[in-house]
Amino acid sequence: MDTTEAIDLLRRCRVPENVIEHSLAVFELASELASRAKVPLDEELVKVGALLHDIGRARTHSIKHALEGAKLARSLGLDERVVRIIERHIGAGLAKEEAASLGLPPRDYIPQTPEEKLVAYADNLILGTRRLSFEESLERFKKILGEEHPSIKRMIKLHREVTSWLDHQGSKSQKKS
Repeated sequence: MDTTEAIDLLRRCRVPENVIEHSLAVFELASELASRAKVPLDEELVKVGALLHDIGRARTHSIKHALEGAKLARSLGLDERVVRIIERHIGAGLAKEEAASLGLPPRDYIPQTPEEKLVAYADNLILGTRRLSFEESLERFKKILGEEHPSIKRMIKLHREVTSWLDHQGSKSQKKS
């Protein structure tokens, strides 16, 4: 699935235009990060996952949008790897206990693969269509969730992991042999 097909799918599913614009901003950042990653990952999967991560907002804007998006993606026959990106993109993931307390089926929704982690991380750094620094994003989540919320530690851990993968001299194609 290419970018145009993914955007067409979002529109056919009636995802609001502002959510599509947000998804495009996440796509741009996730694509940039993927191009700089020193770990093996599927850049096309990152791009499609970034574009479709909020497809569930066609049904709800609550925390349940990730689960609804995964259900919708499965019903559309999308690759299960894309489904898992959609299902696990909330913050830095949700632990089983947190999921249950939010009314989600009690299981872990924590990103596992590099692609899942990269999309979740990029999504955390986009507010609407505006890029935030990690520090701005972290402060925002602390104000919403509280300084001691377990998600804050997971966000810091995810930040450290993803940034440890990055080539800080530019994209893979710009590296010298």
